[in-house]
Amino acid sequence: MASAAPTPQPGTAAATATANGGGGGPRTLGVLVEMRAAVLERVAGLLRRRGYPVRELVLGRTEEPHLARLFVVLEEGASGEQVAKNLNKLVDVRRVADLSAQPTVVRELALIKVDVTPGTRQEVLLAARVFRARVVDMGERTLTLEVSGRPEKVDALYRLLRRYGVRELVRSGPLALVRGPQST
Repeated sequence: MASAAPTPQPGTAAATATANGGGGGPRTLGVLVEMRAAVLERVAGLLRRRGYPVRELVLGRTEEPHLARLFVVLEEGASGEQVAKNLNKLVDVRRVADLSAQPTVVRELALIKVDVTPGTRQEVLLAARVFRARVVDMGERTLTLEVSGRPEKVDALYRLLRRYGVRELVRSGPLALVRGPQST
């Protein structure tokens, strides 16, 4: 899985909007692509040349080794239809679906390294338990938590942990599948 393009600052209004979008929110396109060299570069190049307001790009493998699924999250107000039309013109693209109007399962993974003291360690562990985050590394002065779920959940945990001092944060960007038997 690879992620490109800047991620909005957690805790901002833009970051709290879901990748599932809908309404006037950000649009998420699911793009099934051939897993070839530089496919991400070709898609990103098209988006850059056309000036589309891309918030996030996430590329991940699929159940088919020769295919990958790319998620393009557009800023609020962007036309998903126009972007989909242009992406469909690329040779490497098999299918483009606007996931914003469909019921989807959306998940994101984040690793958050938090400063702790003997006095705050238990509070951070309690927050991790409430958000069902796992402690994946524990040092004398830091804890590293792994959390997955909807982007709003990751945002909420991040906002809570900022008071203790977030030393580092990395997020995967949203991954999504359409609910039910329909393909994404």
